[in-house]
Amino acid sequence: MATIGETSARFESAADAVSPASRLDYPILTLGLLSVLYNGILAFINHNVVPLSLTHVAASEGLIMASAIIYILHKGIYEEDLPAFLFMLFTLIVTIYVSVLNKMAFIDHFRNVLIIFCFTGLGSWCNERTMKLIFRLACFTVLLFLIFEIISVPFYVSIVHPSDYFANTRGLFPLSYNKTGLFQNALGFEGRFSFGLIDHRSSSIFLEQVSLANFCGVIAVYLISLWSRISVLDRVLAISTAVLILTTNDTRTMLIFSGCCIIGYFIFPKIPKVFNLALMPLIVCAGFLVYMKDPNAVGDNFTGRINLTMKKLFDLDPLAVVGLSVDRVAEFADSGYVYLIYGATIFGVIAFWLFVCLFPAGRTPAQLRCAHSLSLFIFLNMMIGGTAIFSMKIAGLLWLIIGHMRYCDTPRVRQGRPANVES
Repeated sequence: MATIGETSARFESAADAVSPASRLDYPILTLGLLSVLYNGILAFINHNVVPLSLTHVAASEGLIMASAIIYILHKGIYEEDLPAFLFMLFTLIVTIYVSVLNKMAFIDHFRNVLIIFCFTGLGSWCNERTMKLIFRLACFTVLLFLIFEIISVPFYVSIVHPSDYFANTRGLFPLSYNKTGLFQNALGFEGRFSFGLIDHRSSSIFLEQVSLANFCGVIAVYLISLWSRISVLDRVLAISTAVLILTTNDTRTMLIFSGCCIIGYFIFPKIPKVFNLALMPLIVCAGFLVYMKDPNAVGDNFTGRINLTMKKLFDLDPLAVVGLSVDRVAEFADSGYVYLIYGATIFGVIAFWLFVCLFPAGRTPAQLRCAHSLSLFIFLNMMIGGTAIFSMKIAGLLWLIIGHMRYCDTPRVRQGRPANVES
């Protein structure tokens, strides 16, 4: 195994890469699919085999990440891996600092960054055939369970029973009026934006509505990044899945993001990657203008969600900036920027911002589309939504794409050990 500081990984020419590029990488295929499906698999076991707990969920995530790390170490850590490795190392230092200052272990942010490290690493070694198959199977599974849910909620619930799963593994018990078996927050409420196709917000294999909405965003990043290389059938499958999610999940954020990606397909290649550094400040400034226009707006709509985030930013505890208020972090799960400050300090926020903006490659039009769509997806979500983008079921495939696109034009090859040659 190569170590940090050794010569960069060798890259194959197009002619030499035919064999590795056409071979399925089964470890990456398995880990990529498990990152999306593991909650659904656990929910099936919980409802039909044996009750589970949070320990089983944490152990499953840990096993996936441990397997990814073993795979990456087997391939070797090269100079090209330093940005992600140093980002993870810096986050570990911040985590230790925050935990010591607060006299309590807080590893949430490190877990989030470890997921990023694992899946960018896997993505960097993932060939195109494997990437396409991962998304083909993931989209098919999500679409299949979405159809089950639309046609018959009782049948869908008989397979995964989201309400029981979250009660057993998260302690989130349904309210007395929820007899559907669906997750409580997926029921929606009167007055919320909806296309009216079903009477609740769809969840599919993700069991809850927010992750399904964000998966639509991941599909958009995948399509905009690899559109010219994807077959017609794969395009139809991915687009059909995204459209059905948009029309049954009632997600306004991903509806806007998907529209931006359609326009961005033509515009993003003309914008330098460095522009992404300005995107987060611009989104925060736009949020401030929305807040100033109607500071008293509340509710589960764009203005209300933006105002919620801005109010929490204005009420920010000064001690939180340096990591002294981590005990309050759970209060801000619905406000991504504030949550990140409380959980990672201002230094962790800056590191995350720089990594999101600068890590993706920007040499080709496809890479620029990927880089810009990633920044827009992350920073828009953190203003309007919460922390769902950090969960493995969303972050796994998202960062797998980013890692893959970083090397898609120059496939990586594991550097072998030098042969022992007697003099």
